[in-house]
Amino acid sequence: MRVVAIADADSFVKWSAALIDSAPSVDPHLLLVQTPLVVSAAQEHAALAGTGIRPEAVTRIAYDDVADWLTKDRPDVVVIGGRGPFVRLVIRQIDRVTPRPVVVSGLPGMSIPAQRGAALYRRHCDLMIVHSRREQRAFAKLAERLGLKMRLGLATLPYARPAHESAGGTDLVFAAQAIVPREPEERRQLADILRAAALADPSRRVVLKLRSRPELGETETHFERTGLTDLLRDRPDNLVFSHEPMSRALETAEGLVTVSSTAAIEAMAAGVPVIALTTFGVSKAHLNTVFSGSGVQGSADDVIARRFRHPRPEWLADNYFHDPSESTWWKEVERLVDLRRRGALAPRVVPIARGGMLHEAWQRKAVLGSEDHTVTGAVALAVGKPLVWAILTARKVLGRRGAESWSDAGSDITVTPAQYQDPIVRPRRSVLATAVID
Repeated sequence: MRVVAIADADSFVKWSAALIDSAPSVDPHLLLVQTPLVVSAAQEHAALAGTGIRPEAVTRIAYDDVADWLTKDRPDVVVIGGRGPFVRLVIRQIDRVTPRPVVVSGLPGMSIPAQRGAALYRRHCDLMIVHSRREQRAFAKLAERLGLKMRLGLATLPYARPAHESAGGTDLVFAAQAIVPREPEERRQLADILRAAALADPSRRVVLKLRSRPELGETETHFERTGLTDLLRDRPDNLVFSHEPMSRALETAEGLVTVSSTAAIEAMAAGVPVIALTTFGVSKAHLNTVFSGSGVQGSADDVIARRFRHPRPEWLADNYFHDPSESTWWKEVERLVDLRRRGALAPRVVPIARGGMLHEAWQRKAVLGSEDHTVTGAVALAVGKPLVWAILTARKVLGRRGAESWSDAGSDITVTPAQYQDPIVRPRRSVLATAVID
């Protein structure tokens, strides 16, 4: 079966490549679409580490060439790995392809809470991948609450692989995230924790695991407004920065620390103990409610003292470590391919946007940024940017409270839109400074 993954940003390239590599008896290919978030050659190499995808099975391509490429290649399945607006835009290209492939999408890591935008942007896919029984319940409930018809396929996280042997490392590895914690003061506090952990034992390293080199023009999925590397210019010699693949960093790890990174699941799979840092609170905004009841949550003092811990078995079964035999995604893909070949699977076409051509031009410009050279895109930017900023400002002022909102830490879904939007085109590279609103 011919399977093509289409992606741009680092975490989505890693996820989609590992996912198609895990499928049995397929001929895989990876399309990297040129957007302001597209991975560099070094990021591509790190994302593909551990997969069997060969360099010749990777093609870099302009967005406007995607439909023609797919028409010539005639894949059975397309897996779209990207942020929601990217997924919707790529499906517009697939809407032009005959024969139409089965369209699959998903999120590149832990997805609790199940977010409104994640579902809305992917509702035109034939199948959405989730990675735990808990996520399966959450997205099913979210789809019901939003009135969406979504097919869900359960998979194990494709890059959460058991280690061949325990290396018995000595590094404290911190998995950096661009937006968690978000506030500048919180990020300064985090830098102080890492510095204190390094000073507590100069004989062992503290490794800040990073995913991009902004000085080389690299980007990542989310925009880091307060860089940890800038906050750690003054640091002990044993506090080091690393851009190697996470799988390699874990080979020399005594333990992994994170606020909410999916790297925690990679570490657990490899038998490396974890601390899920609670210093900044446990909330949907910090994307760390998933760790409640796991047994791995800990404080700054725990990090400095290196009191790592392993997760509780009962938590594992419901969160990313279900029996692989329970995974349904590939059987569902095969079923959908058979239906499509027999003409029994209707395409889920992206409808014309409310607001018509100008709105669609905005959607395109918001994803492609400087890669979009259309006049309508420039007009849409001028008209839409002030409107989007007004909407975001209103959300921050009014807040989003109540059951199943961002403030409700007791539920696994959010039916209200996010209050904050990352820039899809980074301010240093473009005047466009906000993402599409769901």
